[in-house]
Amino acid sequence: MTLAATDTPTNGADAPAETWIILGASSAMARAFARALAERGAGLILAGRDPADLGDLARDCRVRGARLAETHPFDTRDPATFAPLIARAKAESGTLSAAVFAGSMPAQSALDADPTLIAGVVTDNFTGPATLLAHLVPEIETRGAGRVVGVGSVAGDRGRLGNYTYGAAKAGFHTYLSGLRNRLGRAGAQVLTVKPGFVDTAMTWGLPGLFLVAPPERVAADILTGLERGRNVIYTPGFWGAIMAIIRAIPEPIFKTLKI
Repeated sequence: MTLAATDTPTNGADAPAETWIILGASSAMARAFARALAERGAGLILAGRDPADLGDLARDCRVRGARLAETHPFDTRDPATFAPLIARAKAESGTLSAAVFAGSMPAQSALDADPTLIAGVVTDNFTGPATLLAHLVPEIETRGAGRVVGVGSVAGDRGRLGNYTYGAAKAGFHTYLSGLRNRLGRAGAQVLTVKPGFVDTAMTWGLPGLFLVAPPERVAADILTGLERGRNVIYTPGFWGAIMAIIRAIPEPIFKTLKI
């Protein structure tokens, strides 16, 4: 049976251990989510490209009450970093869960100028995380529990002029998570697709035309609520669900003339 977010284990003797692998743990949203889990006593394996930043986060999470907080190298573009991370996760007893915050969002103009950059965007936002999860999924199935949080984007709901390459990669990840949800649901595990709007992170700093920008802590809280309520897909903040419903409903002849 899927654990609710409020049931995230503490150090009590009768509580089952839960270990979270957090991919892209240096991102602002991931840091907020890791801190929230730490306060609930979860074990954390913080994976990413910046060892110094991850070390600071691990120390912070231990102070906040994490049962375990350690760091591991992870680079979506370096498959050699995958196997050691999976081996470390399998060494933990109890429930294994994973949250994917890894990603990159170069300007569409940069991708248009240098199409060789497209492969990296697809790897960072889709194929790299999906490959790592594919190695982890059999272990989650065997244990009969666990949760997967995949952070996509509202950009994946419809191709838009300003970021259609990034949006396409996120759309692919959304579809992958949908299939994974179908598979893991049979094993008693939960898969939550998260579609943030504009969030105050390094990926959005300085971008023109942003509005209704949310703090990372809001996203982390919405993810935990979505897990607790057994949701399949959430928009965060929630009003983005209504905004994207309107955008998806615009007829294509009209939509292709808009600068959104």
